[in-house]
Amino acid sequence: MGTTIRAELSKKNPYWLEKHRYYELKHFCQQYPIWKQAYNSLGGLSSRQADLAMCSNKYNMSNPTERIAIIRSFYSERMGMIEKTAKETDLSLAEYIVIGVTEGMSYDLLRVNYNIPCCKDVYYECYRRFFWLLNKVRG
Repeated sequence: MGTTIRAELSKKNPYWLEKHRYYELKHFCQQYPIWKQAYNSLGGLSSRQADLAMCSNKYNMSNPTERIAIIRSFYSERMGMIEKTAKETDLSLAEYIVIGVTEGMSYDLLRVNYNIPCCKDVYYECYRRFFWLLNKVRG
């Protein structure tokens, strides 16, 4: 999936973000499926050695249970940030916003695959608001 370059929002738009900051946040969100898979795979001592090694080097821990807990917390925090921001954006569309921003689905694909209950203009207004709110959360 490549990055499609779109026209920037007008600076007069209340949800305007600088183009490169928007892409940074977009790519942050697109890591969600990777985090979810890694989080689910870290269920016990037979967890992925690459993740354990990364944490071992970073935090200098020898206790595997502690390492797993810290890594799961890392992934959970990031996934929760996206889910919480989507709920703050619009509670009724949060599920669709999460799918759209994490899987790169357009409104048209959401309409066909998930029967999203709003029009295109409403969805993209929420989409822009989501990234504006995420920008505040991420700092």
